Amino acid sequence: MTRRLTVLGIESSCDDTAAAVVRAALRGEAAEGPGEILSSVVWGQSALHAPFGGVVPEIAARAHAERLDLCVEAALSDAQLTLDDIDAVAATAGPGLIGGVLSGVMTAKGVAFAAGLPFLGVNHLEGHALTPRLTDGLAWPYLLLLVSGGHCQLVSVDGLGEYRRLGGSIDDAPGEAFDKLARHIGLGFPGGPEVERTAASGDARRFALPRPLLDRPGCDMSFSGLKTAARRAADAVAEGRGGLTAQDRADLCAAFQAAVAETLAEKTARAMARFREDHPDAAPVIAVAGGVAANGAIRRSLEAAAAAQGFTMTAPPLKLCTDNAAMIAWAGAERFARGESSGWDLGARPRWPLDETAAPLVGAGRKGPKA
Repeated sequence: MTRRLTVLGIESSCDDTAAAVVRAALRGEAAEGPGEILSSVVWGQSALHAPFGGVVPEIAARAHAERLDLCVEAALSDAQLTLDDIDAVAATAGPGLIGGVLSGVMTAKGVAFAAGLPFLGVNHLEGHALTPRLTDGLAWPYLLLLVSGGHCQLVSVDGLGEYRRLGGSIDDAPGEAFDKLARHIGLGFPGGPEVERTAASGDARRFALPRPLLDRPGCDMSFSGLKTAARRAADAVAEGRGGLTAQDRADLCAAFQAAVAETLAEKTARAMARFREDHPDAAPVIAVAGGVAANGAIRRSLEAAAAAQGFTMTAPPLKLCTDNAAMIAWAGAERFARGESSGWDLGARPRWPLDETAAPLVGAGRKGPKA
C-alpha cells in the first residue's frame, strides 16, 4: 500500500500571499514525484503597489498579516480537507522581505502548534529548485536556471540539500531590471509582463544594447549595466522629441528583452556544458523556474540553447513559475519525508543562500532579497 504525505504550505516572501495543500507519495524515506496539488491559492498585491511602481515592504507585510489566515482557510476549503488531514505545515522562512517572511513563519507556527503538527521552515529558493520534482517527478541530478525578480542563479541540483551554484547575477536580477525599465518609461506594474506585452510590436534591432559579461568566461551574469544602457537610450530619444512615442517604447522593450534572452541563453549553454562534464552519466535536463521563466521570448531562447546542447528543457506551468505555496509545501514534504522538522525557535531569514558553500557573488545582495 502506498503511503502518502499531505502538507500545508505557506508563502509570503514578497508580494504574493499564498497557501496550498500538496500530497506526495512516499517511497522509503523519500517523497516521490510528481506530487498532487490539492489546492493552490495565490492572492496578489499588485494593486496595492502599482501607485509606487514597485513593492513597498511595509505595505506587503501588512497585507500578508491581514490575509494569511484567510488564505490558509481558502486552501484547506479548496482541498476539501481540515487540519486533521494534514501531516505537516511548511512555510517560507527566507530569503525575502523580512516583514512578509516573518508573517508567514508566525502563521505557520501558530497553525502547526494549535493542531499538534510538525512545522518546517523552507528556503524559498529550494522551493523553486524542487518544483520540477513536484510537476514532472524529475530525478537527481539536473541543472536549474532560477530566474526571477529577486534571483538569477544557475545551479546543479544534485540531491535534496545538495546544490552547487555554477553562476549567477552579480548585481540586478533580470526581473528587477524589467521592473525598473518599465517604471522609467512609464509602463505599468509589475514590469515584466508589461515589457513583454509592449515588446510584441517592437523592433529589437533599433537600439544596440549590450550583452553584459558575454566576453568573459564562466556563467556569472550582470544586468545592471544593461538596465542603465536602456534607460539612457530612452532618455536620449525623449530629450530629442520631448517624450517617448508608443513605438519608441515598443522598440526599446523589444531590444531590452532580446538582450536579456540572449545573455541568459549563452550563460545557460555554458552551464549545460559544465553540467555534462560533472555528470557524464546523468540525463541532460535543464529545468527553468522563477517568474521570468514565464516570458515567452526568454523561454524560446532557452529552448533553442537547450536543443543545441542536446538537453531536454522542462519548465513548470506558468502559474507555478511565479511565487506560490505549492512549491513550499512540496519542499516541506521532501524534507519531512526524510525525518526533518524545524524547532519553534526558528527565525525568519532575509538572506538564505541555496548553495551555502559558495562564495558570495561579487556585487550581489546590495538591494532586495538576493542570495
